[in-house]
Amino acid sequence: MTKRFAPKPSGYVPGSSELCFGLRFISGKYQGGEYALAEGQEIVIGRSSELDMVLVEEMVSRKHARIALAEGVISIADLGSTNGTFVNGEKVDEGTLKEGDRVLIGTNILKVISLAQDSGEKLDLKAVAAGRATARQQPTLNRSGDEAPRMSGSLEEIPLPDLLQLFGTSKKDGVLVLRSGSREGRIYLNEGRVRFAVIDDIVSAPSLKAVYRMLEWRRGMFALDPPDTREFDERIDASAQEILMEGSRQQDELNAIRGRLPAMTAALSLKTPLEPKLRELSPGELDLLQVALNGSSLDAVFDAASGTDLETAKGIIALIQRGYLESGG
Repeated sequence: MTKRFAPKPSGYVPGSSELCFGLRFISGKYQGGEYALAEGQEIVIGRSSELDMVLVEEMVSRKHARIALAEGVISIADLGSTNGTFVNGEKVDEGTLKEGDRVLIGTNILKVISLAQDSGEKLDLKAVAAGRATARQQPTLNRSGDEAPRMSGSLEEIPLPDLLQLFGTSKKDGVLVLRSGSREGRIYLNEGRVRFAVIDDIVSAPSLKAVYRMLEWRRGMFALDPPDTREFDERIDASAQEILMEGSRQQDELNAIRGRLPAMTAALSLKTPLEPKLRELSPGELDLLQVALNGSSLDAVFDAASGTDLETAKGIIALIQRGYLESGG
């Protein structure tokens, strides 16, 4: 199936040699490298040492894909690879690319960039034609020993929603490790579907709650580790699309009612005198009341509650409105 992604750039002048694009590795073992693509140039990507761009890894076919720049249009074609070529999460046979598009080949994610705009320097077109790659060191996740992650990069470059779409479409297996500030999250994937998720190894927290929270992480690093075949008590089986749609819906609803909640640093206490009867509460409401009374702050209550953040927010608001809880300020 052919995918079309972009028209000819508006700034293109036929016959100009100044327009030059490039492919920047934003994930994978070649992360930080750039490969320039000049007007009229075609590169064939694959595992074979005879090709223009050689990616030595098992998930890349000997001749995997072809990318070319002609008359300002960047075209891409899969060359019958075993594992496929993906653009912005969609598997493609052929199509066109524009600046900012992300191409997944094997475990490598390449971003299309405009080198002329990016560098602000006159390009050495001889070096471009030779396919010169320049290494730019990027931060990586700290790992024990010399083992390198199968795929790693920055969440600023590739947000988690984009990663889940990429891995879902390409049916990746593995453990997606995220680090944002002092927090670490893990999302366990089986053929691109989410089967378990955890933050800071707190396995008692619901998986969906963990993955919805990680969708809000905007900064940090990610790495795709090898598959983990452990079985978990709370196993889920959700596609990337299901996770993203439900996560977006819950976040929108949570933002809409956030103003009705006390400050996240506020402590909750039993309202006195307590007029409503405790027997009027359901078992789930009683559990949340207990969590609220034991928590040092509303933030701690959200962490300890068994439901998602949206369910917890709705429950706390209801307990306050019904006269069971009050805020300490």
